[in-house]
Amino acid sequence: MGRGYNLLLILVTFLVLVAAVTARRPRVGFYGNRCRKVESIVRSVVRSHFRCNPANAPGILRMYFHDCFVNGCDGSILLAGNTSERTAGPNRSLRGFEAIEEAKTRLENACPNTVSCADILTLAARDAVVWTGGKGWSVPLGRLDGRRSEASDVNLPGPSDPVAKQKQDFAAKNLNTLDLVTLVGGHTIGTAGCGLVRGRFFNFNGTGQPDPSIDPSFVPLVQARCPQNGNATTRVDLDTGSAGDFDTSYLSNVRSSRVVLQSDLVLWKDTETRAIIERLLGLRRPVLRFGSEFGKSMTKMSLIEVKTRLSDGEIRRVCSAIN
Repeated sequence: MGRGYNLLLILVTFLVLVAAVTARRPRVGFYGNRCRKVESIVRSVVRSHFRCNPANAPGILRMYFHDCFVNGCDGSILLAGNTSERTAGPNRSLRGFEAIEEAKTRLENACPNTVSCADILTLAARDAVVWTGGKGWSVPLGRLDGRRSEASDVNLPGPSDPVAKQKQDFAAKNLNTLDLVTLVGGHTIGTAGCGLVRGRFFNFNGTGQPDPSIDPSFVPLVQARCPQNGNATTRVDLDTGSAGDFDTSYLSNVRSSRVVLQSDLVLWKDTETRAIIERLLGLRRPVLRFGSEFGKSMTKMSLIEVKTRLSDGEIRRVCSAIN
């Protein structure tokens, strides 16, 4: 009986460990009864911050891209510190941190030490799309928070990258060309700093002239917003004419060469990415529905290098600092 009991104990322990490992794999409904209000709390906080300042919606969405493309979707972008990811050049203009921290505070009160900051940011990115008129999607949850956040790790796709480089960067994250084009469509909300784009509209490649691939009627609009000697931190809409609505307008502007980012404009010049844009705009069959495809691509991105073992991550008590 002693031997049988020991074997039973070993088996039970093994099954518990297996269950624990399985439980940490991101899935829809991960928190179950342990935190039934997780989605409603995050949704409410994002709505409040969006109503206070609509720029928080694209800010949170952009923050999520920047988090997932550096060491995976682990909330490392949220960590503060003199050399953290936040301090890297591309991240200094990020906004929306207060919304994530408020959601974390409310969730710690509702269900302590249960919901990771990485999951909060994942939900907030989805809700930012919804509150700007986009289509929602079911979000797999169960990520742990990363403990590493170094500015030196930040190597994000750039605003002047050619299509081949963009495809390579996305493929390295297990994202295909459809994901690339669809996620770029997320630029339908948000802004860019004038210092980032001004060169294309005044002195493209040292020519002293605007980029000839830009629609000529679009050039003076951006030049007026971003004067040659103006403030580099002034923001210009990414999606001219529909900057606050999550729709296909941005892809239409790519097609019309009326976008400020060179990396987006060149997508219309490449045969593969152009065909995808046409399908998302309903101009080529089989037609792709942008809202549905965006949710699918966001879900794929949300699973990049997630932390699922306690040896790799934790559930932070506050999002800006490791425990």
